[in-house]
Amino acid sequence: MKKRSTKIGQKVLKALIFCICLTLLSGVFSTTSAKMAKEIDAQVNTALDLFSQQVKGGKEFLKAAKGVLIIPNILKVGLGVGGEYGEGALRIDGKTVEYYSITAGSIGFQIGAQKENLILVFMEEGALKNFRASSGWKVGVNGSAVFIDVGKGKSIDTVNIKDPIVAFLFGQRGLMANATIEGTKFSKLVR
Repeated sequence: MKKRSTKIGQKVLKALIFCICLTLLSGVFSTTSAKMAKEIDAQVNTALDLFSQQVKGGKEFLKAAKGVLIIPNILKVGLGVGGEYGEGALRIDGKTVEYYSITAGSIGFQIGAQKENLILVFMEEGALKNFRASSGWKVGVNGSAVFIDVGKGKSIDTVNIKDPIVAFLFGQRGLMANATIEGTKFSKLVR
């Protein structure tokens, strides 16, 4: 009988932690959502400048792209249950054509919070077209993106990158070890 009550107690504790985390995450994410188009564009410009400063060859690499999705200041929070949210813009030929949000959730051992920037570079027209046609594109389900590690001071060799979609995470601030976008969902925003 004691083992059963312990298991029930553990399940109740996990459910309580889950509810607390969801409440905290929804409060944090609601304050970051619903940005105006001008605010998103300003943050996108700042992220692009940071990318060009931190990654040698980054500016030239982006010029070769068919389209570039920039999601600045993605907020990731986790305490057993984790989530992330961010808003950004898809640019073609340097001009914003659509706005997108990203969301992701996870369960497992995690604790912390951080902000980071994401750039998805579409190297092929077909990959860009499929992304734009989707109502909720999910990494690993609707398509894949190759993650490129571009820590501060590293460079990009455009000759070696032949993948249709390339992802860069950079400018991390805070403590949370997780450099992946697998399972992240991208949704169009009306702004």
